[in-house]
Amino acid sequence: MQLGIRLHDTKKLPIEERIADVHELGFKCGHLALGKVISEYPTTDETLTPGFAMYLKNLFARNQVDIAVLGCYLNLANPNKEQLAKITHRYMAHIRFASWLGCGVVGTETGAPNETYTHVPECHGEKALQTFITNLRPVVKYAEQMGVVMAIEPVWKHIVCDPKRARRVLDEIGSPNLQIILDPVNLLDICNYQDQVAIVDEAIEVLGEDVAMVHIKDFVVDGDNLKSVGAGLGQMDYTSVLKFIKTRKPFIHVTLENTTPEDNIQCKDHILKLYEEA
Repeated sequence: MQLGIRLHDTKKLPIEERIADVHELGFKCGHLALGKVISEYPTTDETLTPGFAMYLKNLFARNQVDIAVLGCYLNLANPNKEQLAKITHRYMAHIRFASWLGCGVVGTETGAPNETYTHVPECHGEKALQTFITNLRPVVKYAEQMGVVMAIEPVWKHIVCDPKRARRVLDEIGSPNLQIILDPVNLLDICNYQDQVAIVDEAIEVLGEDVAMVHIKDFVVDGDNLKSVGAGLGQMDYTSVLKFIKTRKPFIHVTLENTTPEDNIQCKDHILKLYEEA
């Protein structure tokens, strides 16, 4: 695997220095959320030009860091039509930018049927799923036109909350330009984390062929919730996902999440050790 990191979990530095630092830390790729990583330049839709893309592409290449994911984590199930139009425009701007940037995928989660992107019981209903599919369809079509892969990330608290719903989205849209970001911890919640091995195994069985990249983090129980932490700092069992990566996904991009500048090397070394033993 090519192990990397979510770039906004690294030391806050100007973008040129930050990517050089990521290379020095030994990471091979990064998850780039433009507005969370770049503060010295605006990252509005109108700024996402070919020149800006090629500047970043060259910066990452000089430092031998791939852009694994261009993140655009907005709510495609927003019921406000004006807001949804702006969100869709933002996705298309990212897809166009990604086509010049040469990144792995444009990544997103799957929203909630409200303007606040808040988990409600309706998230897991059929109406919300159909709304998401309907609103995702033109975004994926645009990705096809631009030669870019969109990748959705199932999250228990969002609309696409489990592997079977993710499979339905893939099958109903039916595009080779729609794939999966597998984040095992995001499939867990306080109600199911004790079944984590079975849940991850199901995700691999149902979605494995369409997994384009993997997120790795950990979790701890915090009252009635799960709290995400860096890899190796919680209760996550990585056995299945690391075996999946090692045996079925050569050189796949894998990025750490929820690390801090103080523990990202510790988390990296922990996962690399487990990977060697997988």
